[in-house]
Amino acid sequence: MQESEYTEIKSPEAAMPEINTQTGTLAKIQPAPQSQEQLLKYGEQVSSFLATLPDYLGSFFNTYKQPLITVGLIVTAIVTVKIVLAVLDALNDLPLVAPTFELIGIGYSVWFVYRYLLKASTREELANEVTILKTQVIGNQSLDV
Repeated sequence: MQESEYTEIKSPEAAMPEINTQTGTLAKIQPAPQSQEQLLKYGEQVSSFLATLPDYLGSFFNTYKQPLITVGLIVTAIVTVKIVLAVLDALNDLPLVAPTFELIGIGYSVWFVYRYLLKASTREELANEVTILKTQVIGNQSLDV
């Protein structure tokens, strides 16, 4: 058995030959030497960027605090709604759960109509409760625009 000879190539650029189309000879391309000064320059740029990053992020958050919180709340609300809908869909697939939910909904609707909507005095009571809830949520503002 013969042992084959392997040559070790130290860089991928050195393995790619350049073809001279005029003479038909191959010439090796030497990699561009990276000077130590360029590497130090890049290192200093990265270091200075990383040093100022916390200050930049802090000022960015302070400047855009309200929009960032709003976007976060919207994303959280969307994720919460999707999770609740998935849970309800999973519960709906269980036997006897869907009809039970329907009976509970019908029963509550009948109670609500009987309690608040049949008499004028109870409708006024409901209107007062809605007004109180509205002032608690949005404050005591005038509706004149």
